Amino acid sequence: MSNDTSVLSDAAPLDLRLSEAELDATRDHLTAFIRDTVEDAGADGAVLGLSGGIDSTLTAYLAVEALGEDGLHGLVMPSEVNTEGNMSDAERVAQELGIEYDVVEINPIVDSFFEAYPEGADDQMAAGNVRVRARGILNYFVANHENRIVLGTGNRSEAMTGYFTKYGDQAVDCNPIGTLYKQQVRQLASHVGVPEDLVMKTPSAEMWMGQTDEEEMGLTYDTLDAILALHVDGPLSTSATMRTLDVTEEQVARVVGLVEASEHKRHMPPAPDSLRL
Repeated sequence: MSNDTSVLSDAAPLDLRLSEAELDATRDHLTAFIRDTVEDAGADGAVLGLSGGIDSTLTAYLAVEALGEDGLHGLVMPSEVNTEGNMSDAERVAQELGIEYDVVEINPIVDSFFEAYPEGADDQMAAGNVRVRARGILNYFVANHENRIVLGTGNRSEAMTGYFTKYGDQAVDCNPIGTLYKQQVRQLASHVGVPEDLVMKTPSAEMWMGQTDEEEMGLTYDTLDAILALHVDGPLSTSATMRTLDVTEEQVARVVGLVEASEHKRHMPPAPDSLRL
């Protein structure tokens, strides 16, 4: 087991940390995945949206390890709801890694959508999704122009619960950290040298002012990870999960509800079965 205890909260109901050997193997596996994906696409590198959060930061570190500094182009895309600290952290990551990056203000882009359809401008969720999708378009604009692929930053916890914007932050070519629970994302980030303040930073998609992931989901990531690992991905029943983790039935039901409600996000858009006439 890794000796890094900083990524594990005292309140975490389950220790999902990897051993040192597993961390090294995971690091090698993910960097090889990034490198192979770029090569298979015949691309010249990758584009990554940098938010200042742990997921994009870890993905950036892995991408530079896989592709070199010239292989990654970072985009920092602030809007009026982003905190100055997060955007500073995003630029800090780019500068520490020595990659090319651009800062693109998305407010003018987003405002053009609100002007085109003002009825939706005050809808918090709808407006937040516009911001996320605008960033996705910019990622692909740059990637297409430079013959690069777009790297996603989604982890397993987000993918399973649908905590992403359809055709937004998951409009990507691949998700290098998509098999890792959030606890493991923090651990691997620490392992590859991400600064401690970024490893333990409060997660936020910043879809609107003051938004945090855990408040919106109604669960801490540690609790979410544990229920996913034992009940949704694992074999334990609801009652066994409750006993093992000391969580409530409502918490288990909350996670299951998030997984079931977001099933459509994890599949291509459906089409009717073909008629045999």
